[in-house]
Amino acid sequence: MQLSSLTLALVLNVGAAFSPSTFTFSSKTSSSTSSLNAIGVLARKAKEAAVREFCVGGLSPDVLEKVEEMKAGLQSEETSDEAPGPIQARLTKRKGTISLIAEYKRKFAVDTAFVDKDAGGVFDPEVLSPVFREFGASCVAIMADERMGGCTYEDVSEFEKEQASAKGDMPGPVSIISSDLIVDEVQIAQSAAAGAGAIVVTFGVVGAEKAEFFLKCAKALNLETIIAVSNKEEAQQAVDLGARLVYATGFDDVDAKCEAVQDLIVPEGAQVCTIANILANNNKALEEVEEAWICRDKGFNAIWVSDALYKSGNDPTEHAGAIMKAMTAKSSVKWASAKGMGGKGEGAREYLGDILM
Repeated sequence: MQLSSLTLALVLNVGAAFSPSTFTFSSKTSSSTSSLNAIGVLARKAKEAAVREFCVGGLSPDVLEKVEEMKAGLQSEETSDEAPGPIQARLTKRKGTISLIAEYKRKFAVDTAFVDKDAGGVFDPEVLSPVFREFGASCVAIMADERMGGCTYEDVSEFEKEQASAKGDMPGPVSIISSDLIVDEVQIAQSAAAGAGAIVVTFGVVGAEKAEFFLKCAKALNLETIIAVSNKEEAQQAVDLGARLVYATGFDDVDAKCEAVQDLIVPEGAQVCTIANILANNNKALEEVEEAWICRDKGFNAIWVSDALYKSGNDPTEHAGAIMKAMTAKSSVKWASAKGMGGKGEGAREYLGDILM
């Protein structure tokens, strides 16, 4: 059994280690049944190295404060509360509707025109944060992994501050999700210190043992945990461990992502919010809008949208906000189509606007 990198960092640099009885666990992660397991292992090792480097100089006072709070919470004997947290409640609307999580990134998997040409990158948080709020996002996720998303925890903090400035307004602030590749509890403390209300834990990267531990660490800081899964087995294990926000990600096929979260065995009295990742297609057809409608009709509570929000440029009819509005509209593939937005077919330029009405 080995101490986590956070514990070692505290011993070496701060002198305030957690008790081994609380923070000792195997550094070995469970094998994932996903075909991407090898990639997951490499990503985990790279992130673990980055966390060790972060810890070398000691933790900042705000992060250390959250570490101590986490320690106290883990040692508490309080019973688990099955009531949905505020983020789960915000994402779980009535049947026939779907909530949207807008993810902020500075790096993209597809070419994008939705950028600040003068700055040479995507618009800053102070610009996009109110856009996400005003156009109906239920939550904003920040890809706080500099290698994968180009963002840091400073971006998480900037979004939290901008959203907090809307308190008392209509619409009011939306919740912030820290979407780092979590491999160590220090990242959970960082997320809390930056003002996030939830974290994301990827089951296939960390395995069942650490996923359960991270759920407890997050709960100790009053953070909700979204467990990202890549198959039905992982989804059921996540629920069995106590996850109540299950995120189906990495699927190209809509039916496959639906099957991953269907017929989950949920403890009596508990509720599970299911979230579908909407991948971006490298074209202008906006099939992602129709995929959002299909996911809604198949029972998903929420969709997680990232690159698809930025690929279409600043044209008013293809603005990120317009795409968000279309995805959460009450329309259906039976009655409307967003594919015409690519410039093909009768009324191509009007389809999205008609949907919003």
